[in-house]
Amino acid sequence: MDDKPRNLRTMLAEAKDTSELMVDLAYAAVYFSDPDMAEEVIELEAKMTDLVSDMRTMCVLAGRSPKEATAMSSVLQVISAIERIGNDAVNIGRVVTHKLGIPIQLLADLAAAEEVSHRVLVSDGSHMAHRPLAALELPVAAGMRVMAVRRDRHWITALSGDHVTVPGDVLFLRGSPAGIGRLRQLAAAPVWEPPKHEEETVVTDLDRAVDVLVEMKNLSEVAVGLAYSAIVLSDIGLVAEVKHLEDRLDEMKDRLELWVLRAAADNVDPGPLRGLLHLAEAAEDIGDQARQMVALIEDQSEMHPILGLALGESDEVVMKVPVAADSSCDGRSLAELQLDIEPGFDVLAIRRGGGFLYRPGGQVILRPTDELITVGPDEGRVLLARRCGWELIDDEETGERELVPTGSR
Repeated sequence: MDDKPRNLRTMLAEAKDTSELMVDLAYAAVYFSDPDMAEEVIELEAKMTDLVSDMRTMCVLAGRSPKEATAMSSVLQVISAIERIGNDAVNIGRVVTHKLGIPIQLLADLAAAEEVSHRVLVSDGSHMAHRPLAALELPVAAGMRVMAVRRDRHWITALSGDHVTVPGDVLFLRGSPAGIGRLRQLAAAPVWEPPKHEEETVVTDLDRAVDVLVEMKNLSEVAVGLAYSAIVLSDIGLVAEVKHLEDRLDEMKDRLELWVLRAAADNVDPGPLRGLLHLAEAAEDIGDQARQMVALIEDQSEMHPILGLALGESDEVVMKVPVAADSSCDGRSLAELQLDIEPGFDVLAIRRGGGFLYRPGGQVILRPTDELITVGPDEGRVLLARRCGWELIDDEETGERELVPTGSR
């Protein structure tokens, strides 16, 4: 690569972002049955391989003393986990490239997931045409972020806020299903109807397997998000939650395999069942990699400070913010607040009392002293803090950001 990052910190952030992009594109390839998108995941794997090789070389060169070598081993463990997540993304894409097939029920369930893939064509004269992505502020305006752009037959995945969309561009996005309507308005695209399958009066083993797989997908993504958050925030409570999620993924994979085998005995076409098993294997392994990352904290290994810095400076930032009494969030449900649309932050978990609610649903009502563990765009930090009853202030002496109660300054 001619434009290699110049230091390990930026390379780690890029590797994290690349692995997440690969997973998002891989699931989108399955959802849209798009082999070109799956091939793009394979292209990104080559970029990831180069990044991983360079990072490992830098870690070895930096280990000039036993103490430095011990600290660098934590970085190598995270690098290996990120690499494996990228490999899992390639395996997800193989459902399309190897034509393994998936049941139509899965497409309908994926359309109703907490986070969904979507694509939209930018029309001439629309609000999106001839404007840079930064000006569109889609994570804030629609709760969706652009993963990739297809222009004619070319793919653009190295996107920045300066990238200008033009009529005819096809944007591939990821985010809240509640934002799809607003997104399509901005692109001047027709109303979209999600895929549906006929409702059956009897829940079959195949239906159960599909439901479990969608839940596995959601939980594996939450586990990775919480693992990164645990490292950035040095939070042992999040470590316990990641371990719990990984255990659940193991149990769910066992159940899914049983239901798939039962479905195969009910005169169901076995072709699409292969895809379910393939996707379950990838989701379970992604959870394993989240567990590997937090094992560093659990084992009280010496953590190199570059991990927290790099993982906290990627495309999506981690933010922990409590809910203040009498704030706009106090006493309101997540569905009412739509934080995933404005300011574009996903709530990975809520720390409440001595436990966690992970990937909380829209019916959850926030209370004072709830602490939100969220990920989202850097430009949305200030608004998220304000909605929770805080002002986000840059401390000029320490360079750190701190939360102060609204109206206290």
